[in-house]
Amino acid sequence: MANPDLSRGELDLLRQAIALGRQGMEAGSGGPFGAVIASTQGIEAVGFNRVLQDLDPTAHAEIVAIRVACAARGGPWLTGATLYASCEPCPMCLAAIYWARIDRVVYAAGREDAAAIGFDDATFYEDLENPSARRRHFLRQSLREEARAMMEAWKARGPEAAY
Repeated sequence: MANPDLSRGELDLLRQAIALGRQGMEAGSGGPFGAVIASTQGIEAVGFNRVLQDLDPTAHAEIVAIRVACAARGGPWLTGATLYASCEPCPMCLAAIYWARIDRVVYAAGREDAAAIGFDDATFYEDLENPSARRRHFLRQSLREEARAMMEAWKARGPEAAY
């Protein structure tokens, strides 16, 4: 059932994301996931999952579209944009959406639908709730002061270097 809060144009963009997911899947590029990034300027970028094609575990549809849109804008921020995804973004993609400062996400299938076909992110969500010392991939800190010195050098560049 269509969401009554979405316009016909938004539903069309969501359907385009679904079609992109099918296109990539049928081409053997990766899983059945597609994404469209749009703003008042129109469609800024599209992407489909390219994990198998690129041999890159980060080449999710959303990440592919974010990279294209940022390159087209000439900067790392997509303020004012909406990302339309064929499926609820995974934790990695959600983090990239936050970093890109995308305003909105509209998605079709839910994470439970992805899990039902073998794309289960539940362990990632659960693991991220743990303190770093209790995560599945134990994080160990070392050489903090050396790294902090480098960070202080970045900070000394002034506000024009901040992002």
